[in-house]
This record gives sequence, structure tokens and C-alpha cells, in this order.
Amino acid sequence: MTDFASLGLAEPILRAVASEGYTTPTPIQAQTIPYLLEGRDVLGIAQTGTGKTASFMLPILHRFNEDKQRPVARGCRALVLAPTRELAAQIADNARAYGRYVGVSVAVVVGGVGHQPQIKAMSRGVDVLVATPGRLLDHVGTGAIRLDMTEVVVLDEADHMLDLGFLVPIRRILSHMVNRRQNVFFSATMPNQIGQLAEEMLSKPAKVSVTPVATTAEKVRQAVVLIEAERKRDLLVELLADPSFARTLVFTRTKHGADKVVKFLEAASINAAAIHGNKSQGARERALGGFRDGEVRVLVATDIAARGIDVEGVTHVINYELPDVPEAYVHRIGRTARAGATGMAIAFCDTSERGLLRDIEKTTRQSIPQVDRRLPGASDEETIHVSKLPRQGRGQRPGGGGGHRHGGQGQRAQGQQQRSHGGGGGGGGGNRQPQGQRPQRQRSQGGGGGGQQSSRRRDGGR
Repeated sequence: MTDFASLGLAEPILRAVASEGYTTPTPIQAQTIPYLLEGRDVLGIAQTGTGKTASFMLPILHRFNEDKQRPVARGCRALVLAPTRELAAQIADNARAYGRYVGVSVAVVVGGVGHQPQIKAMSRGVDVLVATPGRLLDHVGTGAIRLDMTEVVVLDEADHMLDLGFLVPIRRILSHMVNRRQNVFFSATMPNQIGQLAEEMLSKPAKVSVTPVATTAEKVRQAVVLIEAERKRDLLVELLADPSFARTLVFTRTKHGADKVVKFLEAASINAAAIHGNKSQGARERALGGFRDGEVRVLVATDIAARGIDVEGVTHVINYELPDVPEAYVHRIGRTARAGATGMAIAFCDTSERGLLRDIEKTTRQSIPQVDRRLPGASDEETIHVSKLPRQGRGQRPGGGGGHRHGGQGQRAQGQQQRSHGGGGGGGGGNRQPQGQRPQRQRSQGGGGGGQQSSRRRDGGR
């Protein structure tokens, strides 16, 4: 199958997809959409950046186009559960874009904002509800939302739901639904508890998988710098002095650590912002919007907050601190080298993190190239400069850039960076995969979380 028309989707949906500029389904879309159109349950193993949101949203919209029922008051015809506010907002945006010619109603129910606007939005019922588990249960408990007429339920990023301690709330949510419904279950990894939940939720599912469990993006060039903990900030500032680090994500393990990194970057005159669970929803949206528009060059994030980050042209991911959970490394570096482009991921590893590094290499089944940096009294030959790190090949665009929908400073900076690296020959020209959740876009020209596992905080959901 080479185009969306061959998948059997309704004309209004094909028109919406075409108006987004996409023509060719990604592998997960080509495999999943036919099963869902048949009405089957689906169990999907897929990383972020594979186009999975469209793989479940397009069949849902097709269903609603063919059967134009009105949703019941306070109810929804389709429910999508997401682990974080950012991911929920992103899914809802995609639903509105793909459903623009179908006439569907979409609502978002997440924590961090007032209850009353959400209650009002749900009062007449909606076609598609995208929600985080904690806030959804709040509304179900008060009777503001009913789930007994829900026809389709999607659980997205189930393994991250486990990280956030959401399995019990999810089971409670499912208990409010009728058994006759279509179920879609996506997870990047399949630990035992997630496998048990899938068995409880799904009935004779079709199984699709496009990425082996815990593998890393092929086009991400990786390096790990062995460095003393107290010298990490100096190295970070040195790396960011290179203008090719045009749009950089920095990961820390803790929220406090993210704030500290932003503080010393700003002291070094580097425009940075933090995004984590202690930030209000408004602050998180402003930080993400500034990063997307190019006003903020460096976004410092924890694993929990970062799951919903879907920004084009991320040139570099820096693991300032290695994650406690090896799979989180895969999700972190997957924020660059998206849409078929190349990208760079650099990890800082101090002595206390060597065990974490070994766990990551064992999980990803690869050895990450190591670079020593001995700063105290080091000679110039012993000091690692930006120029000595592995780089993208000539003609490959570090961020896959061009075509940044939001334009602004970020796009201009990206264009300057691409020219300095040989322009638009490689990476993201021609057919390119959309950012994370979208079908593949046809281009006419080359484009020039702290995952505090032990705390199990619900930073994203409530």
C-alpha cells in the first residue's frame, strides 16, 4: 500500500490528510488502519515518532463519518487516554486537523487547569475525548462525565502510564465502560504488568509492531562523554556555544535539577526554559511554545514532562543526567532525528552513573561511543571540544529542519545551521515522516522525564 486512498478511508478524511500535505502512510499506519477499519482490537508496539496517533485517529474519524450519531450528554464516542497533558493536547490537535471535514467535536480533560471549563465542554457530549487518567476519574466521580456509551477506547503510551502509577486508575476507568467496544493499545515496551493490562483490555487483538522493543532511532548519532559530575555544567555551556546546537533538549532526572540547569544556562546568557510536573499548565505551554517558535533555544525537561514534546527540528538531545530507567533513554533521544532526518544525542556520564550506562547499552543492544574528558588540570589534547564529537555527515541536516510550521526565529536559526552543514541534500528532503504522530508528508524540495521512577509521581496526569 503506497497511499492513504488504498487503505479505504473516507473521502473527507483523505481530503484532510492531503490538506496537511501527507500522502504516504508510515509502516504503523499501513499495518494498523485496515485492522481498525474492520472493527478489530489492536495491540501495537511502537515508539514515539512512528505516526501512531494517525494510525488510530483516522479509523475513528472514518467510523464517525460513516455513522453520524450524536454523542450523549456528558459522554464521548471515543476516548483516548494519554499519560501527560502535553501529549493529550497534541493528540487533540491532530484529531481536529484530521476531522476538519467530518465535523467532529473534540475535548481535552487534563489536570493543571480549572474543572469548570471542562465540565461545560462535556455537558452536551463530544465525539472525541482526550484525557489524562487522574482528571478524568475526578469528573467521572462527580458525574460530570459518563463513559457507558463510549464506542472506542485508546490507551496510548501504556508503558509510560505504568511509570506514572496509572494502572489502577485505568482499570477503574475501564470498569465504567460497556464491554462491547473497540480497544486500541499502544506501548513502546511490554513489561509484565503492561502485558497483563493488555490481556484484560483486548479481545483477540491484531498485533502490529514496527520497532523492536528498546531500540534506538537509527539516524540518531550518539556519544557519551565520561566526565566528573561537578564539571557537567561547564561542558554543557561549552557545547551550547556552538551555533549548530540550534534547538536543543536537555534532560535531567529531577525537577529541581532541571531548574538548576536553566538557572546556570541563563547566567551564561543562553536562553533556556524548564518543563516539568511542578510547573503550571500555563508555564509548561509557554515554555514549549517558546521552544517550538525559536524564542527559547534550550528546553530542559524531565522524562515525565517530555513525553508530549513533539517539536520539529530538534538538532540535539543532551542527557545531562542519565535516566534511572534504561527505556527512558530511548524515548529521550527519539526527540531528535525524527521525520527521517538525522540528529545528535550526547550523554554526560559521571562515575556514579556508569551502572546506568551499562544498563542502557544492554537494553538497547548497542555500545555507545565513549569520549573521556578529564577537566581538572587537563591538557588541550585531553579536553573534549565540540569539534571532536561525532558529527553528521556532509549534506545531512542535523535537525531535519526546514518547513517548521511555526516559523519565527527558530526557523531562521535552523536555516542558518543547515547552510553551515551543507544544506538540504540529506536527511529530511523528499518524503518525510511527520513529527511523531502524523502521516508522511510529501515535500517538493529538500529542507534546507527527571524520570523519578522511585517517586512514582503523577506529574503529568493530575
